[in-house]
Amino acid sequence: MTQTATDLSPTAQAAIADALNQCVAETAVTTMLAQNFHWNVTGMAFGSLHALFQTIYEDHFTGQDDLAERIRALDSHAEGTLAGMIKRSKVAEFEGEADDRMMIKTLQQAEETLAATLAAAGELAAEHGDALTEDLCIARGQTHEKFAWMLRAHLA
Repeated sequence: MTQTATDLSPTAQAAIADALNQCVAETAVTTMLAQNFHWNVTGMAFGSLHALFQTIYEDHFTGQDDLAERIRALDSHAEGTLAGMIKRSKVAEFEGEADDRMMIKTLQQAEETLAATLAAAGELAAEHGDALTEDLCIARGQTHEKFAWMLRAHLA
């Protein structure tokens, strides 16, 4: 049975919101990775990578907002601190300098991690009959898998 956010039990709401906060955290860190690489990319592929990294971070910023708003619809608290997001995220920040190949590989791995986290959150939502959250997670996961593929294609 499909349920709306208000039809879910408080326990289900909390579990789904926690999974979505994981997604927000990893999206935030991945957003910053893309923006960092956008600012610092150099080399022969500068133009295309500069543009791709910008496309990624702009998409992810919107994605963070969509996920956080779903958390609020579940009547839960959306984590809004960078420290909290960094602590929670399975995607690590990148410190220091990197060449374009390292940037691409690092961001590709982040996208794959994020897609997997979204898939798990979507499965949890499905188990509780929360089709709206499941759909959001599927859509965001597809986006991150596409970005991972695009990044892998640069390394081929």
